This record gives sequence, C-alpha cells and structure tokens, in this order.
Amino acid sequence: MSLNTFGRLFRVTTWGESHGPALGATVDGCPPGVALEPAMIQHWLDRRKPGQSKYTTQRREADAVRILSGVYEGRTTGTPIQLMIENTDQRSKDYGDIAQKFRPGHADITYFRKYGLRDPRGGGRASARETAARVAAGGVAREVLKALAPAMTITGCMVQMGPLAADRDQFDPAEVERNPFWCPDAASAAIWGEYLDRLRREGNSAGAVIEVTGSGVPAGLGAPVYGKLDADLAAAMMSINAVKGVEIGAGMAAAALTGTANADEIFMGNDGNPRFSSNHAGGILGGISSGQDVVVRFAVKPTSSILSPRRTITVAGEETEIVTKGRHDPCVGIRAVPVGEAMMACVLLDHLLLHRGQIGDGGGRIGAQ
Repeated sequence: MSLNTFGRLFRVTTWGESHGPALGATVDGCPPGVALEPAMIQHWLDRRKPGQSKYTTQRREADAVRILSGVYEGRTTGTPIQLMIENTDQRSKDYGDIAQKFRPGHADITYFRKYGLRDPRGGGRASARETAARVAAGGVAREVLKALAPAMTITGCMVQMGPLAADRDQFDPAEVERNPFWCPDAASAAIWGEYLDRLRREGNSAGAVIEVTGSGVPAGLGAPVYGKLDADLAAAMMSINAVKGVEIGAGMAAAALTGTANADEIFMGNDGNPRFSSNHAGGILGGISSGQDVVVRFAVKPTSSILSPRRTITVAGEETEIVTKGRHDPCVGIRAVPVGEAMMACVLLDHLLLHRGQIGDGGGRIGAQ
C-alpha cells in the first residue's frame, strides 16, 4: 500500500492498523530547536481518545505517545520525528463472525478488490483508529506554529449531528469543551444526546458536520493554481476516514448567493490593515489566505459498523446478512473534531514553511509608498 504521506515541506507518514501492536507517525521537515515533550502531544491525543463518554466507543486505550527520535533534551533536532502509540485493548475476536463478509458502507469490499486481501479486525488502515497518528503529528505541528506564528489558533466544533444543526445565534466558544459533542450550543448538545441515545438503542448510527477555524492566519499562505491552500485543506479533510464532503467558507451555499451578496467587501481598518464586511470566502481567495479566519467544514457519514442487520455478500459471492458486533462509535464525527484540528495544523504549517522559503519577509504592503 503506497501513498501514506501528505505534505510538502512538513511531511507526515502514518503507519499501523487498528488491531496491530502499535500505530504512529513519522514527521519529517520539522524545524530544529522547537520545544517538544511527549506531554505537549499527549494533550491533543487525550481529547481524541476513545471511551471518554457513553457516546463513543468503549474501547479503552491510553493513547500514550512515545517520541522515538528527532528530539534531544526537549528540543527538535530537525531530523525525522518518530511517534508511536501502542494498542492495548484490541478485541479481534469481535470480528471473527464477519471475516468472510463485507460490511455495507465500509471499505472492506474495496480493499479486497484492490489488494486481494483485507484485515477484518476493526478495518485495519480504514479504521478511525488510524487518526490517532494524525492527531499526534498535529500536536507537533501546533508546537512549531506556536513558535513561528504565535497569534495563530486552531479550534474545531461539531455544528450538526444527523439532521439536527446547532443554532449559530447561540454559539458560545466556551461551551465546546463542556459537553461530549464539542457543540458550541448547549441547548443543541442536550437534544443531540437524546437523539443519539435513541439511535444507539435501535442499533443505528448518525453522521455529523464538523467546523474547523484557523484564526490569526497570516495573509499570503498558498499559491495559485496547483498549490492552493484551500485545495490542500480540502484534500487533508477528505482523507479523514468516513468524511464524504468538504467546504470552505460559505461552500455549497455560495451557489445560492448573488454576486453582490457573496462579495466580501474590503475596507481599511484603524490599524492600517484591510478588513472585510463578511467571510463567505472562508479566509482564502485565489488559493491564498487573506488574513481572515480560515473556515473549513466537513461531513462525516454515519458509522458503518452497526447492530441493525444489513444485506451483503461473502468473499465467495454468496448473499447473506450481517450484524457488526463489538465496540463502535454511534457517531464517529464526535471524535473527528480533534482530528480535523490536527489536519488543519499540519496543512497551515506546511504552507507557512513554503511561504517563508519562497517569499521570506516579502510580499505587498497595503498603504506603503
């Protein structure tokens, strides 16, 4: 299996399977001299790890990260950083009954048709467990961004579960960390809990929409045509397991707007920097960051592993029925919030390094004579 790496200068390769002995990431291109300790990465992994509420899989994993290389006396050396997370709570026997069956909505059938074999234990590389490695790499990216662009922040939240959208008029950023759904609207979070409880009792699952925002992103990141910042962000989010759609700014809704409504009018701010009347562009114009918030949303499909019987076929081509037992997220989108944040951190750092390498401190200065 090839193509397990993303990024240009800040490059991340993830490895490992859901039920293997360990998984992790190799991070290449990290600048030297950046303060980095396992605890800095662990903070982000703890936000993603399973078993933290009744609304996520009850698989118990510490997700304890080890730094095997690339760091000396608490600082990066500029050499590849190897991150490892051991798997300690696998229950491969849960998948014995379905080893010869293809789960509808899952990658079982496509993996088999491409490679001629597959790992049925939790889906192998297709499992959401793979995203722990991304979050670990994102933890490294955040520390580098903290050193190079200290004004930048990256935050994520869930803005929709199934058909139930959060009320944007009631958004409270502080609320995101107070409920198990990363929802900025307390009233919606309560409704989502009732909705997901009902689906769990029915042996069913729900999808979700996640929104990730990068604030303090400097203008100028990205390149026209084939190096667009929004293209790389879309590819990064789309690569997350179970994601089926990505949009930047107004996204699909922009098609319903007129030109006058969609245009983000530009004014001069009191600080001498441009300001915009709105942010339908999601902070990116022509593939290049504008200095506004970079806003990305992605849709996560309902968890494919469910207790409700579904029709399928076996490897031998026989029609049959399947029920997926074991420990699964009734809404995999819940734990996708820190994953989306990590992917944005990696992409923004990659583009920041590219920009510094090509432009340095150059670029147009508005108002300069």
